[in-house]
Amino acid sequence: MGRAGRSRRNASSKVASIYDVAREAKVSVFTVSGVINKKSHVGKRLRERVEAAINRLNYRPNLLARSLAKQRTHTIGIVVPDIANPFFPLVVRGAEDAAQKHGYNLLLCNSDDILEKEERALELLLSKRVDGILLTKTAQDFSPSIWRMIADVNVPFVLLMREYPKLTRDAVITDDYKGAYEAACQLARAGHRKIGLVGGPLNVSNGKARWKGFHDGLRAMGLPYDKELVVQGDYRMESGYRGGHSLLARRPDGVYVANFLMTVGFLKAADEMGLRCPEDFGLVSFDDYPWLALFHPRLTTVELPKYQVGFAAAELLLERINGDRSRGGGLKLTPELRVRESCGFGLCISRAHSREFVPVKEPG
Repeated sequence: MGRAGRSRRNASSKVASIYDVAREAKVSVFTVSGVINKKSHVGKRLRERVEAAINRLNYRPNLLARSLAKQRTHTIGIVVPDIANPFFPLVVRGAEDAAQKHGYNLLLCNSDDILEKEERALELLLSKRVDGILLTKTAQDFSPSIWRMIADVNVPFVLLMREYPKLTRDAVITDDYKGAYEAACQLARAGHRKIGLVGGPLNVSNGKARWKGFHDGLRAMGLPYDKELVVQGDYRMESGYRGGHSLLARRPDGVYVANFLMTVGFLKAADEMGLRCPEDFGLVSFDDYPWLALFHPRLTTVELPKYQVGFAAAELLLERINGDRSRGGGLKLTPELRVRESCGFGLCISRAHSREFVPVKEPG
């Protein structure tokens, strides 16, 4: 092989630098940097010349060096309570899609809704110098050491699904009050009069909102709120199972269960007790999934916009990272009631006084 061939081979095996690109395009390093960072001072012809050189040399910017120079890592963290809960994968996917659209990567941590694990996750993310954090907060307050770390690092937070104003008012949540209100009303419209609740934890904001919506929905339909027909769960399957045995022993004719995993546990308890839905009780669950079409009967659900929650939260976080505070931090997304057989919809159709359901609207 001749000298020219060896030279080309050596050049092709070498990792190209920004200086190689500048020589290839016959421009300054400053111009190449302007193209890479999408600065407006570089004209179209120069930009095209630099981009052609980048492609020929297969140049990849040194992201670590760029992040150190800018004091940014182009990563954001996300901490969720339970990635095994089918609600959260789509939330994470929405956040990841929004992050990658802006050139950011996502680091995922799971807290199991335990404060100690949540704090270890935050310590990890902050030590990795993430530019911001998405967080579904546990019920407990941070320890003083975590508060000091958050103050020292001073990165923005955006909350997911739960509010925690002590940390930030930047939050993307769903209108859980409205969803639970419509769930209770739908059971009443279907003819049920003794309606029970398997609720979420009352020490987190969405658990309280779902309980309050259920309570007010019953009152709006002229039905009593009976404490004996209300059990509190923790959004996990086991608590739905225990709540099912406790609640169904009191023979309600309608039940609202405040999330999907608790609904699975609840239906297991009903099966063990020899009870059938909707023959023995009507049922409305929170959150909807494609595979629910395989359930018999098909479940009436309050669908929450999971992907949109994650996407909108990441978009808001990136605005904060870039210093943009032009819009307020609170965003509440609208759920949708999807009426199917489990609530005893046939009863609703047959009752002369029943009202046609319309999707939940964003409150004005």
